Amino acid sequence: MTIVVRDARDEDLPQILAIHNHVVATSTAHYNAHPADLADRRALVAGRRAAGLPFLVAAEGDAVAGYASFGPFRPQDGFAATVEHMIYVAPAFQRRGVAGQLMPALEARARALGVHVMLGAIDAENAPSVALHERHGFVRVGLMPQAARKFGRWLDLLWMQKTLG
Repeated sequence: MTIVVRDARDEDLPQILAIHNHVVATSTAHYNAHPADLADRRALVAGRRAAGLPFLVAAEGDAVAGYASFGPFRPQDGFAATVEHMIYVAPAFQRRGVAGQLMPALEARARALGVHVMLGAIDAENAPSVALHERHGFVRVGLMPQAARKFGRWLDLLWMQKTLG
């Protein structure tokens, strides 16, 4: 089957939740330590929609292979054209180019909304995510050593940035 990138639908929420909770439980790609529930994911997606922001899924048939979105970087007016994005892929679809399909779709939506800068906050040891961002023209702009703690160890947060327009 072919991966199709589209807007998330309400029926995608259980799979979005499963991807999120797998990432939280097994990796440092997300610094939360506690799983979310369906109400939390529903509120996140609804909030993005209400703000006119995208929440995309990469789907293969009925299976959600991954999801992506962006939101405000900071609440101050000066940052209105800067967003922070997220991309997560289901375990069964990792290393199959799903994130590479989500990234340009997300960037296109950002450009259409007048976004100037897209940021990614990435665990510095997450080599696949760093490589994905570099392939898509993001550059390293900052490192916050020991900025977070998960799984009993300190983690370095890498900031990557792409100027969209």
